[in-house]
Amino acid sequence: MTPNILVLDANILIRAVLGEKVRKLLVTFNDSVDFFTPDICMEDARKYLPILFKKHSLPIEPALNVLSSLECMLQIVDKSMYQERAVEAQQRMKNRDILDWPIAATALLLNCPIWTEDKDFFGSGIPTWTTDRIHLFFES
Repeated sequence: MTPNILVLDANILIRAVLGEKVRKLLVTFNDSVDFFTPDICMEDARKYLPILFKKHSLPIEPALNVLSSLECMLQIVDKSMYQERAVEAQQRMKNRDILDWPIAATALLLNCPIWTEDKDFFGSGIPTWTTDRIHLFFES
């Protein structure tokens, strides 16, 4: 396991926009932890944030601005990089949510855990951290 590297799921990116806790953790540990996310997670965040904000009749621009400001703390992994681990990642995710394979592939490529709230990763053989436990990772 490579120390001080985490792959972020799209739900963590969305939580960083919607609330303070995740955003504060990203800012606080940005100097000591390298945060990676596959390109598809950024696409998903940009896709779902407007839907969430429209549902609650809130303006989307401030949320997209927050997401953009967070982008400088993230290393966005292009599909051409994580594609090499696609078959193994799809095998691990096939009985869960196969669409999550890019996140699994990125974690396999980087040999690091995933920060997610998605229980589909549990049992995949890839270490996962949830927001309520991530402090243990940051403290190690």
